[in-house]
Amino acid sequence: MNFTSLSNFEMLARERSFTRAALKLHITQQTLSSNIAKLEQELGCQLIVRHVPLELTYAGEVLLRYAASFREEYAAMQHEFCDISQNQTGVLRIGVTYTRGRTVLPDVILAFQHEYPAIRIDLIEDTNDVLRRKLIDGDVDLAIAHFSEAVPGIELREYYREEVVMLVSRALLDSLYGDEVVERIRRFEDGDITALETCPLVLNSIDDIGGHIERSLFKSAGILHPRIMVTSSNAETLLALCVRGAGACFCPEILARSALTDAQLDSLVLLRLGESARYRICFGYQKNSYQWSIMQTFMDFAENAPILGSFVR
Repeated sequence: MNFTSLSNFEMLARERSFTRAALKLHITQQTLSSNIAKLEQELGCQLIVRHVPLELTYAGEVLLRYAASFREEYAAMQHEFCDISQNQTGVLRIGVTYTRGRTVLPDVILAFQHEYPAIRIDLIEDTNDVLRRKLIDGDVDLAIAHFSEAVPGIELREYYREEVVMLVSRALLDSLYGDEVVERIRRFEDGDITALETCPLVLNSIDDIGGHIERSLFKSAGILHPRIMVTSSNAETLLALCVRGAGACFCPEILARSALTDAQLDSLVLLRLGESARYRICFGYQKNSYQWSIMQTFMDFAENAPILGSFVR
């Protein structure tokens, strides 16, 4: 038994398919099947039930627990010896949502790698929910995400506060409400969401935090059938549609100010939604027996980077 065979078994247990696991491991199905068979022979136990989808036996569940523990301890050992030798090399796997990867990290990574050129950054971009799962499973070392609640085994360190705002084309508002525009905006800012109830919308998917805020806002205002023209999981697509007058969109302010030109921003009305639209973005990492110092160093770099000034503070 070695780390390679245990790693192969972990991947098979996760994918529950020889085909998918072999593809991700970049080996043939025959090689993977042979590795698993050798493990079963060495341990004297059947580890998997070979049907579709695959199932782990009780012995397989026990081995999976040990394999995860061995992997974590091995990684901790490598990191600790990097710190002892002061020879910082290796790969730092960072999970981040698509939009935050674009707005927050480029300058941070450039500054970090100027000081630590031997550290490779692997960016894993996905949704908040997927990133939390990857962090728990050990597929990322550090996640930059919104954590709505504490996660067992995960340490959280606040990075910055994010705010979702409503953006809508001035031209669209004028065409809809004419001389009533100023009064309707005033009512909206005073908390009367129904003042802009008839405005068309381009909305995030429900799985996105912005999408959740949007729909909670409508529900609390009693708006059961908002005029949804487009839905998308790509916030930058929604911003482009918003600038063109397709509808109002809800977007983190930091993204809007990063993605749009000054002229585009000037063509929009920015409306704040109150405290319910503000939330914490945190660094999340596993509470391991040893924390690699380079991970803490990266967080320090990120916190000290001048990223869009007050929009992340």
